[in-house]
Amino acid sequence: MASLTIRNFDDQLKMRLRLQAARHGCSMEQEARDILLRAVQDEATGAGFAQKICQRFADLGVDELPIPERRAARLPIVQKD
Repeated sequence: MASLTIRNFDDQLKMRLRLQAARHGCSMEQEARDILLRAVQDEATGAGFAQKICQRFADLGVDELPIPERRAARLPIVQKD
């Protein structure tokens, strides 16, 4: 296995990483590995934000939902003096 050293790591970022790792029940090293792996996988697949949304909801059959008819806009309220 390879090792990676990160220099000049911001203290605030380290604290946030430690808290996130604690929420996920793992070590900071594991959390950093998971984050890096997700970042590299997303780049390799070329899946942008819109593509990720489409992939996530693809099984719901969104293309088959009925489109309601549009109604005319409401007229503005006229106040009588």
